[in-house]
Amino acid sequence: MNAPLPPSPAIEPADPSRWLVRGHPGYVRANLALFAAGFSTFSLLYCVQPLMPLLAHDFGLTPAQTSLVLSVSTLLLAFAILFAGLLSESIHRKTLMGVSLVLSSAFTLAAAMLPGWHGLLATRALLGVVLGGVPAVAMAYLAEEVHPQGLGMAMGLYVGGTAFGGMAGRVLTGAVADHFGWRAAIGFTGALGLLAALAFLWLLPPSRRFVPRRGVALVDLFDTLGAHLREPGLRALFAMGFLLMGGFVTIYNYASFHLLDAPYALSQTAVGGIFMVYLLGIGASAWFGRLADRHGRGRMLLAGTVLMSLGVLLTLAGPLALVIGGIALLTLGFFGAHAVASGWVGRRAQRAKGQAAALYLLAYYLGSSLIGTTGGKLYAPWGWPGVVTLVMGCMACALGTAAWLWRRAPLPPGAKR
Repeated sequence: MNAPLPPSPAIEPADPSRWLVRGHPGYVRANLALFAAGFSTFSLLYCVQPLMPLLAHDFGLTPAQTSLVLSVSTLLLAFAILFAGLLSESIHRKTLMGVSLVLSSAFTLAAAMLPGWHGLLATRALLGVVLGGVPAVAMAYLAEEVHPQGLGMAMGLYVGGTAFGGMAGRVLTGAVADHFGWRAAIGFTGALGLLAALAFLWLLPPSRRFVPRRGVALVDLFDTLGAHLREPGLRALFAMGFLLMGGFVTIYNYASFHLLDAPYALSQTAVGGIFMVYLLGIGASAWFGRLADRHGRGRMLLAGTVLMSLGVLLTLAGPLALVIGGIALLTLGFFGAHAVASGWVGRRAQRAKGQAAALYLLAYYLGSSLIGTTGGKLYAPWGWPGVVTLVMGCMACALGTAAWLWRRAPLPPGAKR
């Protein structure tokens, strides 16, 4: 028999002098700032996704080779997050996130100007490294500063910002690329990311509960990571991040190729327009976050995973409307499940929340890189059904993991399953 999971920490009173509490100005400013950070991060990271068919044509690449323009960023981001989490224990979180956002915008602007495929890959690699200072640190900031009773909504709004950024990065770059080329599209996204970075720096309240640690060393990093990996509930949440993100990115990576080919033969602008379904992620993340606060994280995590699975299967339908509906359902389920899982990591971690968030995001972006690239190798010989088969395998594993978390993981006092 497996040992029971350790209990989640008790909830302290909602004292506005110690916490960012829902309904207070600091809570609103923090939510807006982290929304801007999520927008900047995901628009810069995923602006190349709808451009992959154009890059494949211009540089003479296969779909799997072209996917490296995204995979190299997410792979390096995955490992950079670990060290950013270590830095975040000794450097103020706002400073680290602000520098990361500004530098990532600069590298995106450089990517629009450097010649050649390898120059583009190099700037995308640098982007992945510097973006590591945002995702895990943002999650840690919210888990540390926001009172637990409002954490679900705050984390949901942050994930909503990532959804809005992902949508803008796809839709706007597709439209700009149709008229001015892919370089102009990437440059335009870099400029938007810089504006969002400046808004973040202006809005985010300074940390009230953060105490910098001096002399943090790599041995501390590995000790902390080991402690988190020994906790069964956290391990399951890390697995969820790997599977959910891997499946989601794989569908989006190759949907452009699928929809540009016969029988659909859509334009680049039309394909980009389909990614407007990303807007569903904005509402879904905040909505699922509120429902998780009310009904329990396990139940809502499982619900989001079920919706993702149904959406993936629906993309196998022939009519374009059903394919778009499947992508929409996938998007709704993914952002809902991700908002719940990421918020749950912060609640379960007993200490070093930045490192717990970093491990979740390491798994999250490793899934994006490894499963996303594997999807390209299956798309070449077997087309869209090969991609769907891979993703449904991921969803089957995710459903089992989510069900285990729902039934086995203890809940915070007063929460419901």
